Amino acid sequence: MHSGSTLTADAGPSDFSMVLGGPLYQLLLRLRVVRSPLGLLGRRVLVISLTLWLPLLALAVVAGRAWGGVKVPFLYDVDAHVRFLVSLPLLVLAEWLVHIRFRPLVLQFLDRNIITPEQRPRFDQVIESCLRLRNSVIVEVILLILVFTVGPYTWRSQAAIHSSTWYADANASGMRLVLPGYFYLYVALPLFQFVLLRWYFRLFIWYRFLWKVSRMDLNLAPTHPDGAGGLGFLTGTAHALAPLLIAQSALLAGLIANRIFYENAKLIDFKMEIIAIVGFLVLQALAPLILFVPVLAACQRLGSRVYGVFASRYTAEFHRKWIATDSATKEDRLGSADIQSLADLANSFAVIKSMSIVPFTKTTVLRLVIITLLPLLPLTLTVIPIDQLVEHLLRALL
Repeated sequence: MHSGSTLTADAGPSDFSMVLGGPLYQLLLRLRVVRSPLGLLGRRVLVISLTLWLPLLALAVVAGRAWGGVKVPFLYDVDAHVRFLVSLPLLVLAEWLVHIRFRPLVLQFLDRNIITPEQRPRFDQVIESCLRLRNSVIVEVILLILVFTVGPYTWRSQAAIHSSTWYADANASGMRLVLPGYFYLYVALPLFQFVLLRWYFRLFIWYRFLWKVSRMDLNLAPTHPDGAGGLGFLTGTAHALAPLLIAQSALLAGLIANRIFYENAKLIDFKMEIIAIVGFLVLQALAPLILFVPVLAACQRLGSRVYGVFASRYTAEFHRKWIATDSATKEDRLGSADIQSLADLANSFAVIKSMSIVPFTKTTVLRLVIITLLPLLPLTLTVIPIDQLVEHLLRALL
């Protein structure tokens, strides 16, 4: 099995990983922040997060804006702390979790014979193309250019607090950056945005992989007990993306918290934004699985037709043999395997009829919604005082 840090000519399903490879991964290996394939998780979380957060604290102290002197001192900036001490560690954790969860799930295509031996060369080609894309230097260079050019402008217009803060003074013409603000806007924020955009690129690789697989001649079984033609294992990929969803939801929570605390906004003002972001994040995990809707729908239709024809013939023969004639004795009927076979056929037909055309359930969607909402729950304390919230919870429980 290959480490995943380089692409080899004989790369196969066991090499598939969205998160290994690329210039950043190679740099972290050389800096001994990563031990191949993705060891030293705790060290990596601390080093990456504190490398961006600690200089901000130090510069804010030097500027006299760490805990006072302005309307929003550094230690009171919820958005900054959530970004570097919550979201960034979660983005790093998500790499490790996706790596260990996705690779065995990809192998399920082969273990379940969904990819037949005839389709195996094409399947390997798809994986090799994904690994080449993952290792692309050009893509990460483009991402870096974006975050260091468009990134600061986007943050100024969408996330900055328009008052006196630890990173800037507000004036009639806009913001005038101070010492910690320059490091924040032109170093820390772009690097964070790079990690996030790099994740979006990894998701694109995953979507592309599943799209290409969905267009292959898959060996699906309409009577498979998972109720999804044998593709039910893909639900595990959505659950593995939970840290990524929480990281992005936490960003929204930090931004809203600053608006509530320092710009007199109310939580209800962000109702539509919360609904839109939660929906967008849940789709991040489930959208690639929807690519299999056409093949699953075709599998169900074919199964209904084939099993329907077979069931019609079988029940006609059963009726002719056991119902339309009196030649069979009572003992023959009681001991006949035909009756059990008829019941088994009915069960198989019921499985086909209830087969889902998406490889996930309503429970999966509900879990993802709850997971995504978790970072936003503390904001309810800005609407309901904690003592009242505890009282309501106790009444509900008791």
